[in-house]
Amino acid sequence: METKEIDTCKLLYNTERVKLYIPEYGRNVQKMVEYLKTIEDRQKRNEQARAIVKVMEIINPAVHHQDDYEHKLWDHLHIISGFDLDVDSPYPAPAPESLHQQPLPVPLNKTPLKATHYGRNIENMIDLIAEKEDGEEKTAMIRTLAVYMRQQYLIWNKDTVSDETILQDIERLSDNRIRVPEGLQLSKGASEQNGFNRHGNNQNKNKSNQRHKNGKNWKQRK
Repeated sequence: METKEIDTCKLLYNTERVKLYIPEYGRNVQKMVEYLKTIEDRQKRNEQARAIVKVMEIINPAVHHQDDYEHKLWDHLHIISGFDLDVDSPYPAPAPESLHQQPLPVPLNKTPLKATHYGRNIENMIDLIAEKEDGEEKTAMIRTLAVYMRQQYLIWNKDTVSDETILQDIERLSDNRIRVPEGLQLSKGASEQNGFNRHGNNQNKNKSNQRHKNGKNWKQRK
């Protein structure tokens, strides 16, 4: 009985291949860069480097949204080469240490919020308004802020809220640095106009339930 030899094709997994320096460009670009490093003629090597940069630009079109994107592409070329590429680049080659620089820490305001449902932006606006001199401009800013605060209040508490509550919150959050002018009236907020308060939603829900109930009773009578 004859035995047939079966040729097995060994699968090559990515974990067994050379690590990609920038995976977004793929393995073919990395192979082109590796071949580029073997070209001895400097003029030809420079021509091929520019051609690879054009290919990288096509593969990664999102780079156009960045400032000085050509500089970024040449930096990527040097990174893919392992910082071992001798070409006449129009930009200075990046230092290997630049890849390991830690980002600068973002300064965060860790002061506890006085009212979490309003958020820190409203507290910042209150601080800004408190520094204004009394007058029509400051009154208009208070009114605009109060309308916005009412909208934020209704996001967390779907019940209706009175103007007096909002205006008192402004004085409280400002540590009484802001004195709301007497008789200040707020215009109707967009959230109330669109029926986003609980009262309006309940009305719509009740109407829907009533229609459903009437339809059910009509089917039972049939």
